[in-house]
Amino acid sequence: MRVYLVVLLAILAREARRFVGQRSRFVAALIRPLLWLVVFAAGFRAALGLSITPPYQTYTTYEVYIVPGLCGMILLFNGMQGSLSLVYDREMGSMRLLLTSPLPRWWLLFCRLLATTAISVLQVYAFLAVTALYGIRFDGLGYLTLLPALLISGIMLGSLGLALSSLIKQLENFAGVMNFVIFPMFFLSTALYPLWKMAESSKLLHDICAVNPFTQAVELIRFALYGHFNGPALIWTGLVAVILLALALWGYDPARGLIRRKH
Repeated sequence: MRVYLVVLLAILAREARRFVGQRSRFVAALIRPLLWLVVFAAGFRAALGLSITPPYQTYTTYEVYIVPGLCGMILLFNGMQGSLSLVYDREMGSMRLLLTSPLPRWWLLFCRLLATTAISVLQVYAFLAVTALYGIRFDGLGYLTLLPALLISGIMLGSLGLALSSLIKQLENFAGVMNFVIFPMFFLSTALYPLWKMAESSKLLHDICAVNPFTQAVELIRFALYGHFNGPALIWTGLVAVILLALALWGYDPARGLIRRKH
């Protein structure tokens, strides 16, 4: 058990050093949601006519409504960024060296996933600190109940990136795949507009948004920020996380997935 813990701490420390050495990555992770919050929120609010949103919670401004969605955006982009670094490590050989260690492959990949999620959570709290300076504040308890929601959502989105990284052979191909995954998941969700508003436009789009795992992650975060528990969102997010993690482990299986294809 001690060896497992040592490996976990070592991978966490490695990813933390990499993150600290890439300050532009941290700045970009903050600027992207802040841009949506400050610049795009006004246009979306005017276009959608939103001031009061769904009956389960009342929001005073549209900016307050989209903050949980922007927290999800950070987790989504960082999960894809983490998978991009996995593809890079594989091409450089460090990932193959890690996977050939005597510890179980599933534990090594899970440690890498936890490290990516931990960095994502820190970025979310940094974003929330900036939004508090901007004037958007939540109850102190909400910041605490948010943590498990962020961890579960981050693991789910990180598992998605991990599964994708097991399928992509070259670093050059990953950018297109990221865009193909990120933008449909983000825009076809409740990150920017409530589900009932989508139903007014299209029943099909409403149904797609409803089954989108990112929607459930956003709703889990949204409820947690207000100290509420969303059981269906938790179950759906956790179930998708388990499925995606299983696909990722299968993809990195040397008998069936990544390692066999590379040889």
